[in-house]
Amino acid sequence: IRIDVRVIAATNRDLEVEVSNGRFRKDLYFRLNVVTLKLPRLRDRMDDIEDLVNAFLDRIAKGAGQPRKKISREAVRMLKTYSWPGNVRELENFIERAVALGTGDTLEPIDFPSQLSAHMNLPRLSTSEPARRMGRVLPIAEVERHAILNAVAEAKGDKLLAARMLGIGKTTLYRKLRQYESQRLGHLPTPISPAPTAS
Repeated sequence: IRIDVRVIAATNRDLEVEVSNGRFRKDLYFRLNVVTLKLPRLRDRMDDIEDLVNAFLDRIAKGAGQPRKKISREAVRMLKTYSWPGNVRELENFIERAVALGTGDTLEPIDFPSQLSAHMNLPRLSTSEPARRMGRVLPIAEVERHAILNAVAEAKGDKLLAARMLGIGKTTLYRKLRQYESQRLGHLPTPISPAPTAS
């Protein structure tokens, strides 16, 4: 069977150096090295961030069949202060996480991991700070949600550790996370009708 293929490969290593040091096969390098495009690191082209974010938001909305979310100017400004050691893939991962966990139509700085807001003077929501964002007081449920999601992010997904950080039980944390996921998917729990009062 005859086939004709073209291979597109990407790397964050200097393959010439890798070949010289014997860590990459020379014959494979020459087969791949037909046309080379060298892209600067994301931190060196911060002006591209907003276009990349919008492209990711378009793709995510199309793939999920859901309305497209927007991103606030403050959130874009925050993204431009981060150094992006993981380059475009890291940005894409953060956008996917924010879309999955955010409940609003617009992504705000608070919808992103705390490591991003640490690079600029943004207010951090926690159970011990005034719950203010964009000049308004947040409902207790929203403060709680952000505190829980921030704790899970800080614990790198370790839910037992996140529960200890929050001072709540593991069962409570899992219940809250299931509730947030149901809200994100639009499957809100059926409200419980109040018990009839005795006449």
